[in-house]
This record gives sequence, C-alpha cells and structure tokens, in this order.
Amino acid sequence: MTPAILTSLDARGVAEIRLNRPALHNAFDDTLIADLTAELAAFDADPAVRVLVLAAEGKSFSAGADLNWMKRMAGYGQAENLDDARALAQLMQTLNQMRVPTIARVQGAAFGGGVGLAACCDIVVASERASFSLSEVRLGLIPAVISPYVVGKIGASQARRYFLTAERFDAATALRLGLVHEVVGDAALDDTVATLVAAMLDNGPQAMGAAKQLIARVAGQPIDAALIDDTAQRIATIRATTEGREGLTAFLEKRSPSWANQQG
Repeated sequence: MTPAILTSLDARGVAEIRLNRPALHNAFDDTLIADLTAELAAFDADPAVRVLVLAAEGKSFSAGADLNWMKRMAGYGQAENLDDARALAQLMQTLNQMRVPTIARVQGAAFGGGVGLAACCDIVVASERASFSLSEVRLGLIPAVISPYVVGKIGASQARRYFLTAERFDAATALRLGLVHEVVGDAALDDTVATLVAAMLDNGPQAMGAAKQLIARVAGQPIDAALIDDTAQRIATIRATTEGREGLTAFLEKRSPSWANQQG
C-alpha cells in the first residue's frame, strides 16, 4: 500500500514531510490527520531537526477534506463531529507551534484545510500556478479550526471577503493578502525553497525557535511595561545561553559559528 505521507531527514537537519495522495489531490481524512500530526510531533521532538519543509506530490498541494471522509462525517453525531474537529485543530496547532522554522512548498491548488496548512507555516513559497480557496461555505460549513491561523495571516477584513465568497484566488492575490511570501515559476520552486533553507541553516537553531516564540508573544499586544519587560527578559536570557555566547564570539572573531559548520 502506498504511504499517504513521505518523510525524510538529511544530514544537515532538513526534514521534509510530503503529502502523497496525488490521485485524491492530497485531501485528508481522519487517518491522514492523525498520521501527519504524529510525524510533525516526532520531528519537533528530534533535536537533529533544524528546518521542516511541508510539500506535496502531484498537481495539488491539498484539496482539504477527502470526499469519503465528508460522507462519513455527514452521518456523525455531535460527539463524533467534535472529536474529528479537535483532531484537525490539533494538527493545525502542532504545525503552527513547531519549534523549528517551517516552509510550505505550494505547487498547486490549496483549498479549505490546505490553506490552513499553509497558513500555519512560517514561510510559504508558491508556484505561479498555485490557487487558493476557503471553500467551506459552499458546503454549508465554516473554516473554523483553521480560522485563527488564516485570519492571522490575511487579517479580518480580507477574511470577511474570502470566508464568505469562497471564491478562488491566484498566487499573486495570495501574495498581496499576506498568505504567501514568495511566488515563483515552477522551475524555480525547489531552488527558492533551498535558498531559504540554506539561509536558516546559517542561523542559531535555538535563536530561531526563540524568535518564533517572541513573535507569538508580541503580535497584537499593547506596548506596555509588561511587554517591554518580557522582551528585555528574553534577550537577556538568550545572550547567556551557550548558543548566544558562541554567536557573539564568532562574530567578534570573524568566523562562522559552530552551527553553520554543521551543514555538511
């Protein structure tokens, strides 16, 4: 049986998770959700992992929910629907809170939950032929568990449009909305991802994780005494770490820090 998810980890610490249901447009069901959550958690717990790339086989990134899964859900009661929703919410939260930088490589259509996966990644690189849709209302549903991440990327004003119209939009529009960071031709997709990965391998692994936590702490918060003190505490703490000391020492000695030498 062909695995629904392909994973790899190279000597540099670059992990990849690749959705592998191309015939089904990489739509996900309860089994794929559980497996993907488990793989993300395993990579997150592995200290050898420094960057994670989320990709997909075939012409679509992810079409969201699998039709057969939706048929089963139609017969579920409240309790079963809640369990399913919580499992999907756990997947999104796990991806969003990864300690390592995450890059979504979006080569094709991303609909519904597929948009959620992209929104949960730190950086999204999309092909020019990629397309997006928050299509749930067409089915009489709402993009509920992905909404914190999608609204966080595109803002409430744009969500008011795209959550309600379910219209399909292209990669250029996704770039303008803030869902996507870079749009390139198909031939440049892998090179662009590789360039971003190489840039992050030059950075302190702990510092990048701390930077992600910093963003989550300060985003949307009032700049008050508590926030100012929190940021001061964070920089003071990281300066005193082994990584922080090594980074500053390497800079002053005009050499590469130890982690940059681990690229192989």
